[in-house]
Amino acid sequence: MLDRGLPDWRISLSSLRYRRSTRRERVSLDKISVLASGGLDSSVLIAKLATAAEVYPIYVRCGFAWEAMELDGLQSFLDALHNPNVMPITVLSAPTDVLYGDHWSVSGASVPGADEPDENTYLPGRNIILIALAAVWGSTHGVSRIAIGSLGGNPFSDATPEFFESFAGGLSMGLGRKVMVEAPMRGLHKDDLIRTFKDLPLELTLTCMAPKDAQHCGQCNKCRERQLAFRNAGVVDRTVYVA
Repeated sequence: MLDRGLPDWRISLSSLRYRRSTRRERVSLDKISVLASGGLDSSVLIAKLATAAEVYPIYVRCGFAWEAMELDGLQSFLDALHNPNVMPITVLSAPTDVLYGDHWSVSGASVPGADEPDENTYLPGRNIILIALAAVWGSTHGVSRIAIGSLGGNPFSDATPEFFESFAGGLSMGLGRKVMVEAPMRGLHKDDLIRTFKDLPLELTLTCMAPKDAQHCGQCNKCRERQLAFRNAGVVDRTVYVA
């Protein structure tokens, strides 16, 4: 009798585990962490996703020269957004000074200028670090989805759909839980975002590699990209530029 009942008990336990797993996954779909830099792209992404999900902005300190002003800009944008679906900023740390040495992002010297190609702004392994930290944080906070504000035209290898998919698979395997990496704006460009979300307080975002007194320098590669995007979008740029 015991042997005949054992298979039924196993099936019941398996079914219970499946139902519990499904229930956890369904809840996690209503929550999403967003890798937030304080820049225009990730800030718009937060506003966009917060219309349908509980959003957890994650800011990662790496020791870059602009971080203090960037984090202030992110907080100002979220305060102005005033959306109850946006949770307080979670600040994580991954110091990269040992990895990057005297790289311009750490030293603040010789920042790529407006006339330099985008390739010169590359930060090695940047998305690898950000996504990995967000995945580990999510594994302890019940958040399975990670969103990143990567746009179309991004030339770097750690910003491709193929990378996001394969890295999510590796993280899922290593953490023993489902991890989803999403780039919902990958088919858009910055002028598309500005045109569509022009009513947001975009002037509070900070997209600059050499900010001065919390204002855009107006001379770096990112400032030039921002200025051109507003111009192409046909939207008045309320950003304050030092130069």
